[in-house]
Amino acid sequence: MAESSAFFITIVTLLSLLVGSFLNVVIYRVPVMMEREWDCECREFLADELKPTKDATKETFNLVKPDSHCPKCHAAVKPWQNIPIFSYLFLKGKCGSCQTPISIRYPAIEALTALASAIVAVKFGYSLQTLVLVPLTWVFICLIFIDIDKMLLPDQLTQPLLWFVLLASVWGVFLTPKYTIIGAAAGYLSLWSVYWLFKIVTGKEGMGYGDFKLMAIVGAVVGAVKLPMVVLLSSLVGAVIGISLMVFGDKTRNTQIPFGPYIAIAGWLTMLWGDAMLNWYMAFL
Repeated sequence: MAESSAFFITIVTLLSLLVGSFLNVVIYRVPVMMEREWDCECREFLADELKPTKDATKETFNLVKPDSHCPKCHAAVKPWQNIPIFSYLFLKGKCGSCQTPISIRYPAIEALTALASAIVAVKFGYSLQTLVLVPLTWVFICLIFIDIDKMLLPDQLTQPLLWFVLLASVWGVFLTPKYTIIGAAAGYLSLWSVYWLFKIVTGKEGMGYGDFKLMAIVGAVVGAVKLPMVVLLSSLVGAVIGISLMVFGDKTRNTQIPFGPYIAIAGWLTMLWGDAMLNWYMAFL
């Protein structure tokens, strides 16, 4: 793989295609697992465990069990029906048993995972940077879609990813440990400060703590110097999409929209092309 970049990129793309199929499972099941855990904790706190909910009586539910199945007819998904993208095309986007349409989102996430990972492999080649950024890309895709669906950025994903990036600094993958820690702290505090300023002025919460943790991950990779670029880019994209939703959709000024996807996208772009964007921006000024 070190001698043939084409072979390396192909391996990364195929592996990421398979991972993309698993990410669909993570995106759907992690929020459900969190909700069930919260329900159990609330019942334990309220001493109400003698009145189990309907979900509490169900079989084991995690990232492995139950096996993949059709939500309509509950037919098990056969191995040949679970090949990323190709199975969707072969089945013509329908369940093999009851012909219920399958959401285009599943192959779209698989394709996005493969494409984004391939771009990382092309950009950094056979290197430690690719070894770190490809898994980071996978988790970012999970966070983007979970935040879109549930307005959540789970600690189960953000905290291990932050430790992963911090440990990578020991080998100087992107920055030295000193500047990685400074970047993580600056990323967290940048949005934390905005959150409290907005809350003091308006009495409302403008964002969640998951956004702070996600920005800490981005800051640990790109460094404190490039964080203003990430904030500016994510805010710009968020503003454009938010205004578009109000103009062309049924959203209002009071409608909450997730900010995590914009942070993840802006952060990922800065990780790959931050120097080029910074140079262009300075030349433009």
